[in-house]
Amino acid sequence: MHRRIELLSRRLICPVIMGLALIGLAVGAFGKQNSNTDLASGTIARGAGTTIIQGGTGSAGGFVPVLTTIAFHAEKSGGTVTGDFECLARAPAAPTGAVSAQFTVNAMYVTGEITGAVVNGDTATLTGTANITGLGAGSAVPFELVVRKGGPGSTAVLTTKGSPVLVFHEILLEGSFKVLSGDAKD
Repeated sequence: MHRRIELLSRRLICPVIMGLALIGLAVGAFGKQNSNTDLASGTIARGAGTTIIQGGTGSAGGFVPVLTTIAFHAEKSGGTVTGDFECLARAPAAPTGAVSAQFTVNAMYVTGEITGAVVNGDTATLTGTANITGLGAGSAVPFELVVRKGGPGSTAVLTTKGSPVLVFHEILLEGSFKVLSGDAKD
């Protein structure tokens, strides 16, 4: 009789343990799936650092290097995206010579409000309007900032959609860009 109870309990315990394990896996997967849906709330993307504009001023400007200081953050609360974007572009006072490595000329300043965001993997596309001085100067100029998550070597593409439309391909030299998938705690 004792042996029968032992066999019966083994037959019952194994399926119960297996069932509990499956329920645990299902709850874990369901919870993770729900936390990723539509970035319900929290930080979407943020970052700051120093970048260099690929190609500098371009051929028309003599290929003078341009450094930027960039900072941004975007959050979502309910269905509303909010955030800020700052970018100061500096160029050297002279293209060659002793001061060519002193980035003291304010070539452009963009200060904007982020009102839209789309995350696709490690990339966030942030949109809004900005006030711009220098190149592309204007008020309430629509912009798009596409940032790729990472540290030095990561990229950002700023497009100002005023007149003229300007596109700046930037490579991060110092700092980091973070793009969150909705389930990350940061």
